[in-house]
Amino acid sequence: MTVAYKPPTPVDVEHLIQELTVDEKILLLAGKNFWETWNIDRLTIPSLKVSDGPNGVRGKEMFDGPTAACFPACVSLAATFNLGLAKKIGNALAEEAETKGAHVLLCPTVCGHRSPLGGRNFEAFSEDPLLTGLLATEYVKGLQESGIGATIKHFAANEQETLRLSVMQTVAERPLREIYLRPFEIVVKKAAPWACMTSYARVNGSGTDSSTKLLQDILRGQWGFQGLIMSDWGSTTTSVDSVNAGLDLEMPGPAVWRTPEIVRKAFDDGRINLKTLNARARAVLNLLVKASRFDDVRTEPVKETAVDRPEHRELIREAGGEGIVLLKNDGVLPLQADLFQSIAIVGPLAKYPTAHGGGSATLNCHYRTSLFDAVTARFPHKNVMYAKGAHVYKIFPELEGGADNCRTKTGQPGWLAEYFHSSDRSGEPFYTNVFPRSSFMTVLDPPSQGHKSVQFSSTYLPKDSGLHYVGFSSLAPAKLFINGELAFDQTEPFMPASDLLMLFNDEPHFRYTFEAGKSYEMVVNLVAPTEPSDEIHILDFQSGIHLGLVSQAEMEADVVGDAVALAKQADLTIVCVGKTEKWETEHADMKSMALPANGSQDRLVAEIAALEGVQTIVVNSTGGPVCTPWINEVDALVQAWYGGQESGNAVLDVLLGDVNPSGRLPMSWPKAMEHCAWFGHFGLDSMVTKAVEYVEGVNVGYRHFDQMWGTEKEVRFPFGYGLSYTTFTIEPVGVEGSLSPESAPGASIAVTVKVTNTGTRQGKAVAQVYICPPISSTTARPPKALVGWAKIHLQPGETQETTVSFERDSLAFWDDAMDCWTVEQGMHDVLVGTSSDPKDLTKTTVGVNIDEAFTFAA
Repeated sequence: MTVAYKPPTPVDVEHLIQELTVDEKILLLAGKNFWETWNIDRLTIPSLKVSDGPNGVRGKEMFDGPTAACFPACVSLAATFNLGLAKKIGNALAEEAETKGAHVLLCPTVCGHRSPLGGRNFEAFSEDPLLTGLLATEYVKGLQESGIGATIKHFAANEQETLRLSVMQTVAERPLREIYLRPFEIVVKKAAPWACMTSYARVNGSGTDSSTKLLQDILRGQWGFQGLIMSDWGSTTTSVDSVNAGLDLEMPGPAVWRTPEIVRKAFDDGRINLKTLNARARAVLNLLVKASRFDDVRTEPVKETAVDRPEHRELIREAGGEGIVLLKNDGVLPLQADLFQSIAIVGPLAKYPTAHGGGSATLNCHYRTSLFDAVTARFPHKNVMYAKGAHVYKIFPELEGGADNCRTKTGQPGWLAEYFHSSDRSGEPFYTNVFPRSSFMTVLDPPSQGHKSVQFSSTYLPKDSGLHYVGFSSLAPAKLFINGELAFDQTEPFMPASDLLMLFNDEPHFRYTFEAGKSYEMVVNLVAPTEPSDEIHILDFQSGIHLGLVSQAEMEADVVGDAVALAKQADLTIVCVGKTEKWETEHADMKSMALPANGSQDRLVAEIAALEGVQTIVVNSTGGPVCTPWINEVDALVQAWYGGQESGNAVLDVLLGDVNPSGRLPMSWPKAMEHCAWFGHFGLDSMVTKAVEYVEGVNVGYRHFDQMWGTEKEVRFPFGYGLSYTTFTIEPVGVEGSLSPESAPGASIAVTVKVTNTGTRQGKAVAQVYICPPISSTTARPPKALVGWAKIHLQPGETQETTVSFERDSLAFWDDAMDCWTVEQGMHDVLVGTSSDPKDLTKTTVGVNIDEAFTFAA
């Protein structure tokens, strides 16, 4: 059900601009707090609330606010190749925003997948700019037609999380235009997003927040962007320059770079003129109008609530299932339920629902369904067995208030944080808060601001005896006491600070002996940092700790042996592997393509696959490709991504054949990262120089691997690939239309294809259309590029014709010398098929012939 969007009441923004004082205009140029803009009560100008995120609307709390619906990650949505589904999810997210009182969502992420090691790839769509741009366009339309603003991010070239707050990136103009800016351009021109967020990255010598070229010349000037430009949280790097370059809003608030004093002095000195100040304030006011804020001027914020809608459950399950990609199937799938009575579901993710990745995508889901949950619910009379099979801890799990018998000194489940104005914790705490688990951060807890020290405590009753494994880290020097004795002393601040904020750090470990049934008073004493953060100002003078624990029995158990033993007993074995949100997350790229941790999951799969007579189905839940050294030994491989709160049910739907898999890979799947064109120039490679060069140019993803067919570097699975439980043929029918220097900008080429379901099951085919540059081209260009696709549902034996259209942009490349787009003279071959693999493609009889080369402006 779509939110009924009521057009906003007309507001005379220009009159408001005239009525606002200079100081009031300045106030509008930065946030009021972490999630809101300023209100100007004198003129009845309301505030506006924003919220993360791309796969669900979290609200103001990072971890423990009211629950929310968790949708599949954008990479899973991209794998559907379904534009209509993307729009439906946008509609649903708008309804979710209403429950959290949000008017603008900080999504979607439209940066590309430069490397499979990208920690935030799951949150973005694809390596291909067209697939990204068109899906994001429908997502944005779905949000905004329902009255909630979209914020496309992160503009621009935010493909790396390592050192993202400081890394200097060098990107040549042609790849910048063709690969990294192209998705933004598509969404701006086709969907008119209400907002755009700048990235942390420094690109070609400038912070994006201060880049006149990116913000004024390209985004506003060439593309005609009419929305608001805001900074990523803490990414503003200048005061005067960012205002003059076109950054409308510094987030979060209160202002750091745009304090009233700084901006007023710059205005009085003539470094910021009135026209510029009015333009920045106007953008904020226009956003308020679009979001209908002048129609609802309540001063009290809307109470955040949890609304678990049945129709959203259904949509999440549908989208999750349609995004699943069947990568290998030796005839074991779909499963026939009457052929098995016992099922072994093993692996670290068998009972761990992989709903979302980490960072801004973190969500307090209404619920999460694992594959084990789904199977036991569907087959209550079958013998469903479970074994963990491998440990994949990056940090040890926190001690929970209820589950781990942790209680505060006042008897509440959880952990008590007491904040003091004194460094020695003398006097009474000025503020206290109870947290459900053994971690906290003050950055999202406004009443704690101004603290000088913290005591964090709980009484723990362990269930097992043993020499347990404990992990501890703090933003500032801190001491951990257990029953009054010093157990761990962190003498230096944890760096980088944002690692602790995102809870994915490799923290120090130690061992401690606990006895079951005995109570242990756990107390952390820390002094707040006295120096600014080493990275980002939103962490200045903030405190935070993480305390995790794993019992000796759990850590030292023969988890692989237990899983193998179950597989020997079962009629059917499903191995659930992948990554948790601690491994795949904002602010951290991955070190390799291997599954974590230390080969444990690969060893699990290999040992089970080696068992005689055991059919092995592997379900992998990650945001992108991983190494698969066992691929030739397993019977089936299912790529499940991060499927939202219904992920377990969606996977089971596909395994049973209730849903015929129709997902297609939105990225290339290399055999090894060493085969990628960027190798040696990404992520950890930039740690020493704090700089990275996009050495591969436009050869990103399949554009590079198309040149590797027949070599050891050809991909494991190509872009656009995916199996089905039926079979399809895709045949070219014809190509119509022409392009010339005289063609209007909207002129298009139409490619007609005939798609036939040649199998015995209904299913969905994805007919993909690629175009090749002329053989006579004098410019080095990739062998082909995706120009469109059609997804078609067919019954067994059914045939349909469909048309895929594309415009001049799909034939053009960026000409550095002429500073414009160029369409070359010559024959451009057209290929149609089921993936980017040459053996899956057929060339049309007639291509697109350009009689005369021509150019057009950006």
